[in-house]
Amino acid sequence: MQLIFKMASKLIPATRISLWLCLCCVSLPLAALESDRQQPLEVNANSTDGTLGDGITTLRGDVDIRQGTLHIKADEAEVSKVDGRVNSVTFRGEPAFLEQEIEEQGLVQATARTIEYQVANGLVTLSGAADVKHPEYQISGELLTYDLNIQHFKGSADDNGNGRIHIRLDPEVIDDELKKEDTDDKRNEAGGQEPA
Repeated sequence: MQLIFKMASKLIPATRISLWLCLCCVSLPLAALESDRQQPLEVNANSTDGTLGDGITTLRGDVDIRQGTLHIKADEAEVSKVDGRVNSVTFRGEPAFLEQEIEEQGLVQATARTIEYQVANGLVTLSGAADVKHPEYQISGELLTYDLNIQHFKGSADDNGNGRIHIRLDPEVIDDELKKEDTDDKRNEAGGQEPA
């Protein structure tokens, strides 16, 4: 897999390796396009500080991450590794922004002051003016949690009980051809007469 790092030229090779090890697991497996994982991972930031082993690697300043249709923008990103594996990835910004093409569904966009991905349990938590736009719905609130394992959203007010959840569901779009077929089927069932 070819990785392209467009970072400041002052980065030492160990930092580049650390960055690569930590960020290979950034792609959120939201039923994203399979081809995204085959694309180069491009990471841009003004600075980085981290370790090759367990610990936290931090990217700061105009963080921009792209891999296929995945695009993440944040002011800061932290990647935490435990026992040699990425444990969590946290993006902070005003707001942090994430978008990705979802298989057979379209483009999903999410913004929040903090976006945290817990790799082990598959939870994505958006906090602080969180907003998710999906082709079929939009959900916003102070705290949204998405379980990747069961594709389930949970929303709540902030820790102080402030805020409300807002959900907008788009009406089901019915293809005119399907409507015609349904009407024809009902007509046939009624012996060729118009359905009541």
